[in-house]
Amino acid sequence: MSLNRYRLKHKADEGHRGARLTLKLLRRPDRLLGVILLGNNFVNIAASAIATMLALRYFGEAGLAIATGALTFVVLIFAEVAPKTLAALHPERIAFPAAYIYTVLLAVLYPLVWFVNVLANGMLRLLGVNPTAITDHSLSTEELRAALNETDQQVPQKHQDMLLGILNLETITVEDIMVPRNEITGIDINDDINTIKQQLTQSHRTRLPVFNESIDNTIGILHLRRAIALIADNALDHETFNSLISEPYFIPESTSLNKQLLNFQASRRRTALVVDEYGDIQGLVTLEDILEEIVGEFTTTTGSNSSMIQLQDDASYLLDASLHIREINRELGIELPVDGPKTLNGVILEQLEIIPEPGTSLKIAGVAIEITKTTNNAVKSARIRLPYADQSDDLAGTE
Repeated sequence: MSLNRYRLKHKADEGHRGARLTLKLLRRPDRLLGVILLGNNFVNIAASAIATMLALRYFGEAGLAIATGALTFVVLIFAEVAPKTLAALHPERIAFPAAYIYTVLLAVLYPLVWFVNVLANGMLRLLGVNPTAITDHSLSTEELRAALNETDQQVPQKHQDMLLGILNLETITVEDIMVPRNEITGIDINDDINTIKQQLTQSHRTRLPVFNESIDNTIGILHLRRAIALIADNALDHETFNSLISEPYFIPESTSLNKQLLNFQASRRRTALVVDEYGDIQGLVTLEDILEEIVGEFTTTTGSNSSMIQLQDDASYLLDASLHIREINRELGIELPVDGPKTLNGVILEQLEIIPEPGTSLKIAGVAIEITKTTNNAVKSARIRLPYADQSDDLAGTE
């Protein structure tokens, strides 16, 4: 009963005969328990009767107390605690050989086991219990996440992080990972064609929004690869440029990453513009952004984390405050709260409730943060000292 059912099923699928017999027995636990307890009780009652006869013969009436105490001790130690503890610690080593014996005994004693089960199951049905129902051993998402967290020795940490990343897609929305509106790089269709060519040749992104004067008037998405060949042949003009633009793809900011991954697959898209409930563009998300939540960062751009998170000589990190909290947690291995503001700037402002002066320090989730640069309306950069890094204790701040 203490066997790992998933490991058991795996061994049975691999052809292990003991595992197959065990799995078959566990499909009807009433029959398995019937044959085990039938033999168990028969042996215990027989041992009690024999011990009583021997005690009366050799010790008289005083022997009853002796037999009761001695038999209780023997049965408790040698028939209950010791063997059952061994079986609980090494279930497969005990269960697989025992499955051969139980299978034979169940076949031989089936009529008696059937009769006992009819009576016992009838009593259970009177109590509203279905004795033939098989316990559901499927795992919920949270149970699977807990199971993965306990597989450190069996599963490499990188693979474990990827599996947990897949599970987390259900709880993360596109708003959590999108490129915010003020950081979107796009092409204004009204620009001179030479200006557009220069933007295309200097772009570090393969897909760019194309808009009319403002990002709110986005008219489509341009794949850079389709334009580069025309630029090389000096054949790109406004007319051909317009023909390269595909229709924009808009998604709500509350869409989960799991859902959006399927939507990207179904629509054969890789880039989407994120809009709020009023239809205003709030940011941009790509298929690569979602995949990075699973496998970690694998692309490099001018706005990559390598330039926005800089290790300092004193083992602290200088960060651009516009970075997403999820990215910071992933890169630095910390756990800043992700259920509130999405950026480091937002978290700091939520904690302090004012625009702080440079040099202001605070502590969030055990992480020391020092503001290094601000503007009139935002924190531009901050220094983070990791909890396990050597640091002075005189950091003034608030928890």
